[in-house]
Amino acid sequence: MTIRGGTLRAPADGRADSREQPPTRLPLVVYVLALGTFLMGTTEFVVAGLLPRIAGDVQVSVARAGLLITVFAVGMIIGAPVMAMLTLRLPWRLTLILALAVFAVGHVIVALGSGFTLLLAARFLTALATGAFWAVANVVAARAAGPAASSRALGVVGAGAMLANVVGVPLGAFAGQLMGWRGPFWALAVLGAAAMALIARRVPHDTDGGRAISVRSELSALRSGRLWLALAACTTTAGGVLSTYTYISPLLTGRSHLATGLVPLVLVGFGVGALAGFLVGGRLGDRRPYTTTIVAPAVTTVLLLAICLLSSHAGPTVALVALLGLFGLGANPVLISLAVRFAGQAPTLGSALTVSAFNLGTAVGSWIAGLALESPLRDTGPAAIGTVIAALTLVPTIALALTRRHRPAPSHA
Repeated sequence: MTIRGGTLRAPADGRADSREQPPTRLPLVVYVLALGTFLMGTTEFVVAGLLPRIAGDVQVSVARAGLLITVFAVGMIIGAPVMAMLTLRLPWRLTLILALAVFAVGHVIVALGSGFTLLLAARFLTALATGAFWAVANVVAARAAGPAASSRALGVVGAGAMLANVVGVPLGAFAGQLMGWRGPFWALAVLGAAAMALIARRVPHDTDGGRAISVRSELSALRSGRLWLALAACTTTAGGVLSTYTYISPLLTGRSHLATGLVPLVLVGFGVGALAGFLVGGRLGDRRPYTTTIVAPAVTTVLLLAICLLSSHAGPTVALVALLGLFGLGANPVLISLAVRFAGQAPTLGSALTVSAFNLGTAVGSWIAGLALESPLRDTGPAAIGTVIAALTLVPTIALALTRRHRPAPSHA
């Protein structure tokens, strides 16, 4: 494997060159970037636990207040690739710092704002910053770790967001009860400012030396069929799992007859499984990327089907939800790594498009699952939809594996 012009170049089989040994320890900057994604993941989902309080304060319905989540997802879908292009000529280190600055300002606006329209605008602004940070953080982490450990590094960066579901979101909801709903937004603003200082100290100045800065060369990545296959897999893997996860509470209480007070514990179990899945998937992906991207969605499909069939039994369903977190998102760091590689001279755009793809899958999948919830399938409808979408992930991942086998090995400089 070689590095040319700041871009990772992988052998045809997607694995590290046998002469390259993965480092035993990842660079500290990878964990600093994971702290940033922890903040990003927290702000994306913390609103869910604060919706009734926000709705009451700004005098809108809870359903309308839910637009604060929707507009964030839209901002991520649009913002990641757009901001990647707008910041193309900026050093990656500066882009990360500016993204965190906008992130902090957006949270201050929400904490001070009183009108619902202003809150929506601030959430959209924050989503743009989040998309920019996430896209660049993936590339910086992969480059800092080196080709032989890029998937593992991306697993750690992604694990920051998973940890947000386990720790950040529950803490935010608890803080909202003690301090009012504005308290968590003040805290996130302060933490965002602190992360700026940490990024400024820990991300090397020469992180992005020699990378291409031509818009035309960035857009040339869009001609890669393998990139689009990886993005399709990103969309369906997120859609399959999160369409089910979005409506898991009605299934647990209505179908499994689980006490409402126990639902948060089940969600924590899913979060812990997802955190482990990111870390394990990243490690496996450096050795067997294509096997990982096929096995993970295959097992996920079986788990979702099992949830449909066994949801009337609380014990098995709780265990299946935890396993869904482990396998359902385990291929994500590998898919990001592959997308960055297949984007060639445009790694930032490739990374940004994965952010958009994951959020697109979440938005579309949860919308279809919501319709299924009102169908004759009722509480099991979202899991049934998730099963179908997760199974579709096998189409692009198997296609990627087949193109790898028939692709001639490149010459190494």
